Amino acid sequence: MIYARFLVTLKKEFLNWKLWAGRSIVLSYAAVAGLTIVGFTKLAEFSFDWFLALQGRNRWAPLFWTPIVTIVIVYLTRKFALGSAGSGIPQVIAALDSKCKPEDRGLFVSLKLSIVKIFLTSAGLLGGLSLGREGPSVQIAAGIMRNAKRWLPSAANISEASLIMAGGAAGIAAAFNTPLGGVMFAIEELSKSLEQRSNGLMIASIVLAGLVGISIDGNYTYFGVIQPGGFSLNIIVPCILVILVSGILGGLFSKVLIISLRVNRGLLGKFRTNSPLIFAGACGLIVALIGIASNGETYGTGYSHTQSIIAGSESTSYLFVPLKFIATWLSTWSGVPAGIFAPSLAIGAGIGNTISTALTLPSAQILIAIGMAGFLAAVTQAPMTSFIIVMEMVDGHGLVLSLMASALVAGGISKMISRPLYPSLAKLQLLILETPGARENTVD
Repeated sequence: MIYARFLVTLKKEFLNWKLWAGRSIVLSYAAVAGLTIVGFTKLAEFSFDWFLALQGRNRWAPLFWTPIVTIVIVYLTRKFALGSAGSGIPQVIAALDSKCKPEDRGLFVSLKLSIVKIFLTSAGLLGGLSLGREGPSVQIAAGIMRNAKRWLPSAANISEASLIMAGGAAGIAAAFNTPLGGVMFAIEELSKSLEQRSNGLMIASIVLAGLVGISIDGNYTYFGVIQPGGFSLNIIVPCILVILVSGILGGLFSKVLIISLRVNRGLLGKFRTNSPLIFAGACGLIVALIGIASNGETYGTGYSHTQSIIAGSESTSYLFVPLKFIATWLSTWSGVPAGIFAPSLAIGAGIGNTISTALTLPSAQILIAIGMAGFLAAVTQAPMTSFIIVMEMVDGHGLVLSLMASALVAGGISKMISRPLYPSLAKLQLLILETPGARENTVD
């Protein structure tokens, strides 16, 4: 009896060509998604390097260049691909929501939006805006994976929602070089059903996308390796202080983003609604002014600055955290396609470094890592994803418990201040479905 059941299962799994054809298509698209994110990363880095060269030649050039680029990006976004605005994660969550019918998903996730998102996000870094590429990577990879559905045989039994979820998580895995973080992101932020969470093919797609990036760039860590060293009781109070500050500021950051993107009343709200291009230019101008005031520290993703302070080769001013906070908020509020993962990590690192400097502590690296995990968890209210991403980015396996505690406590503090960021912004995205004529612009 057992032998007969084994033969039936074996035949079903290995002799069904339609089943294997479907799996092959999904995995091929996952590899393409990973390769695309690697290319997107290269383009984004090249764009920001170009901006740094411009700023290096003339530190006042951003006063003209950044507002102009911001206006052009917002114009192109509103004219040709409204669904590409913002982070990209809320769009993926909206596409997976039960209120979004399959025929409406093209408003939020599609191959066209993926292509547009690549160039418009890179253009934001070309202008020196304070934004990240990880959120956009989620929407980009999700759009690519969704396209696989049209080639799948019906017997493959793979839902479009599963493809979108896997693509979004694959985007995180490939962008951060953190496959485990991608899997956790799928579970914590995107997946809402046990079936999706246990789908081995989807997890394989996420890991494969991450491995594609590793095969090209090598198995690197973004911020080097942090060695925690011996445990000291003297660091407990500073760690608690970093966690509290990260939780409070992260919650405030999330609340400010939700309010500013949701409210269209008041002087600024009406200004943004009635004159979006002028508003975008004003945001770009202020971001440029902040960049000049910070000696260029607040421009772009913040990766280089974070790497430098972790390595101890660069110090940061006490104003870095509030200035980066404002620059990232304004960059997002302007309406450009922009992620907040990387700037959040930079702000969190700044919190840890500032407290370490103020207290003249030798354990700056530990506080920086705790601040990164805490602030990211507070902003996203996804503590497990946050601590795993930071752990993988700094090869900080010796800090697992500290990073986990930081993410959980800071995320809990944030919940007392703000509603969850991405689900709240996803609800705003779903309002598009109520707009007359919105479905006419659905792109697949």
